[in-house]
Amino acid sequence: MEPKRELSSVDLAALVAELGTYEGAKVDKAYLYGDDLVRLKLRDFDRGRVELFVEVGETKRVHTVSPDRVPDAPERPPEFAKMLRNRLSGADLADVSQFEFDRILEFVFDREDGTTRLIVELFGEGNVAVTDEQYEVVDSLETIRLKSRTVAPGSLYEFPESRVNPLEVPRDAFDRVMDDSDTDVVRTLATQLNFGGLYAEEVCTRAGVEKTTDIADADEATYDRLYGAIERLSIDVRTGAFEPRLYVERDESAESADADEPIERVVDVTPFPLEEHRAAGFEPEAFDSFTDALDEYFFRLERADEEPVPGSQRPDFEEEIAKQQRIIDQQEGAIEQFDREAEAERERAEALYANYGLVDEILQTVRSARADGTPWEEIEARFAEGADRGIEAAKAVVDVDGANGRVTVEIDGERIPLVADEGVEKNADRRYTEAKRIAEKKAGAEAAIEETREALEAVRARRDGWEADDEDDAVEADDDGRSDADWLSMTSIPIRENEPWYDRFRWVHTSDGFLVIGGRNADQNEELVNKYLEPGDRVFHTQAHGGPVTVLKATDPGESARPDIEFPDTSVEQAAQFAVSYASVWKDGRYAGDVYAVDADQVTKTPESGEYLEKGGFAIRGDRTYHRDTAVGVAVGIQCEPWTRVIGGPPSAISDRAVTTIAVEPGRYAQGDVAKRVYRELRERFTDESFVRKVASPDQIQHFLPPGGSRIAEQNP
Repeated sequence: MEPKRELSSVDLAALVAELGTYEGAKVDKAYLYGDDLVRLKLRDFDRGRVELFVEVGETKRVHTVSPDRVPDAPERPPEFAKMLRNRLSGADLADVSQFEFDRILEFVFDREDGTTRLIVELFGEGNVAVTDEQYEVVDSLETIRLKSRTVAPGSLYEFPESRVNPLEVPRDAFDRVMDDSDTDVVRTLATQLNFGGLYAEEVCTRAGVEKTTDIADADEATYDRLYGAIERLSIDVRTGAFEPRLYVERDESAESADADEPIERVVDVTPFPLEEHRAAGFEPEAFDSFTDALDEYFFRLERADEEPVPGSQRPDFEEEIAKQQRIIDQQEGAIEQFDREAEAERERAEALYANYGLVDEILQTVRSARADGTPWEEIEARFAEGADRGIEAAKAVVDVDGANGRVTVEIDGERIPLVADEGVEKNADRRYTEAKRIAEKKAGAEAAIEETREALEAVRARRDGWEADDEDDAVEADDDGRSDADWLSMTSIPIRENEPWYDRFRWVHTSDGFLVIGGRNADQNEELVNKYLEPGDRVFHTQAHGGPVTVLKATDPGESARPDIEFPDTSVEQAAQFAVSYASVWKDGRYAGDVYAVDADQVTKTPESGEYLEKGGFAIRGDRTYHRDTAVGVAVGIQCEPWTRVIGGPPSAISDRAVTTIAVEPGRYAQGDVAKRVYRELRERFTDESFVRKVASPDQIQHFLPPGGSRIAEQNP
């Protein structure tokens, strides 16, 4: 039996009952991994931190996850995650429901400024739609435009056509559905009553009815037994009488790498024990809650999917090294922060002594008023009145906190809370004590960073040992430094990150190795001309209005200018195609446009007398070289060496650098939708899908797509 990767309607009916106990939990933050895994971090009054995972890709699941199993958050939150944070941060989970008996869950979040609905589709391609209180779609992971329904920003969310709910079907309706069928009992339960294959078989088994019984041969007694089994199943779901089970299959013919024991693999997780699985010989593991069982099941399933064949693949040392380095960077930042905080506390203590008379006057005033029975509100009012009259001590008081018996003073621009019942010395001593406590935390962080550095060195040592052992089997590189490795077939591709200075612009390297950069907006056009344009560079621009400044660089910033360089024709043609592809030509749905090129010294930001240059604009002096009817052309691919990253631009420019590419052309699909389609296609091409998740998220792919509508043009190998 293949492991389950999608939750059934029965699973969701049970899950809703458990998730309902989290109502009232408050959303802290939202995350998006790849294009199909949403994570909501919540705080529950009774349980504390709660992590909710929603995945709608090849694996379709919803459940809470143990915090120690939560992956590191993406360094750059995608736009969808930013939108979720904007709408959900601080909101309360108000309701969780299943749409009829479909594989759709609806989460309702309430906040003072409105209600947000998160609608999770766990069927077909999968989707997550975010709507307002009136079901108007704010955004969705997938845009759906079908004859039967539409899910798109700005439209009203449309649920799929209603289906029969077998857990609520009346007896007469049940009889009609069965009588109208022209197949056997189990297929009727699975399709006409929407149980699906597994639970249709389970109902038959519990009812003691042969699955293959033809409907024509089923009598009233057969219907009675089947309907009775359905009613008992329905009662268990409605009353929450769950006994969650995780089912494991043992392969007695295979042994694990660690011991002479059969290999185990998870095959299913259910809200209650199933007779079908008992008969199949699967071993059950009991859990207290269905969400806990789901967490364990999908954790083991994911671990099994990622586990390489023993001895066949190089461990991802680079990823582990990068992870340890990130931890060190965070720890170093924390140590610096501790230093700043401790110093600030010492300065506050010294400020109290430096202004002893002022602080003492304030504290004595508060103590005297409290001794006379003056309410805190009146004390606060007296300070405000004194401040209006220009009394220095009153002007220094910026807050009165009666609930905690504190006043806050502002001295030399620094706000310092004071315990009203204590004198200046004790309040200053509190600040020194706090500085000491922070210094102790710093010492702990310094000890931790040493441990992390040791762990980093250990990983590097293991990497060096591995590479020394495999030196004879190393992949030979060609003259360009590229290897002949079969990247698409590797089950673990090491990550080699690099963030060049030009990464925030549009960019591509020509097939001859020259850098082409273009502005994304008027600000970047200004920056390119003012800061990065140097003698020897060539500037390209479309004849049509609305194109980026495109620069074919002769040198990198900081290198000596090369004003006499002659660019190869291929680089010039690719730069021209780059300029026309990222301009309004593409946005207008055209496949070609005119481009002109000039030398760097012909470009100026000084307009002719009486003229005006808009932001991002520039003037040209002298003759222009025209490239007529330059065809648009953009491809996106993944580069694996020397760096692992998404690249994009003219197909001829990236074909030799990328291990696989996907070409796009002007079309009707939005930029974000095309990016998701390209992402899914790339993920299917690589054996190591986790690698694609890390280096080629839809947002990173969108970075290289032209503005306006597009579509995938062809499937390149």
